[in-house]
Amino acid sequence: MKIICISDTHNKHEELELPSGDCIVHAGDFTEAGTKKESINFLEWFSKTPYKHKILIAGNHDFYFQKKSHKLIQTIPTNIHYLEDSGVTIENINFWGSPYTPGDNTWAFTKDRGRPLSQHWNKIPKKTNVLITHSPPFGVLDELDNKTMVGCKNLIERLSELDITHHIFGHVHNDYGKVKTERTTFINSSSIDESYRIINKPISIIYRQHSNITV
Repeated sequence: MKIICISDTHNKHEELELPSGDCIVHAGDFTEAGTKKESINFLEWFSKTPYKHKILIAGNHDFYFQKKSHKLIQTIPTNIHYLEDSGVTIENINFWGSPYTPGDNTWAFTKDRGRPLSQHWNKIPKKTNVLITHSPPFGVLDELDNKTMVGCKNLIERLSELDITHHIFGHVHNDYGKVKTERTTFINSSSIDESYRIINKPISIIYRQHSNITV
């Protein structure tokens, strides 16, 4: 399966040049102000992207999704897998998604560091192959320009207990890219830079059971 990874499009999704693939994953912050209008505009575009499978999580800008209303569920097209502390299995690949990031209640889907965040990370099943979070793990593609690392320590601790092959995230716009360790390929798929320009290309994963590579 060829998986296309994007994130942090902030209403600029139509500017993306999407490569061919089987599955597209958006790791959150598809809106800027988090309004219903922005959300519906993105969902209509995302549902029409030329991929057999479409997976979406929210981010800290996506306030409309935090409301979790019945009307919201009706808004999501049926061909989109929206994950919120939940998972989906596609072609024997187990995906799990969670939108939470460290922070106060100023933004959507934010939790205090420590137990409040760990309660969400502890829900990640051990059988997960591909993890999708909005927050990066601490120390991995999470540096701001001033070298401050803003990823989640509780998340990196949880990952040490799991056998995740790929971890897709965003949130930190200026640390786009991928890092491969012995166990996991980490992918910061932020599509925009700190100046909100769409300059980062979607990152592709060629995933095969028992043998996977990132290109």
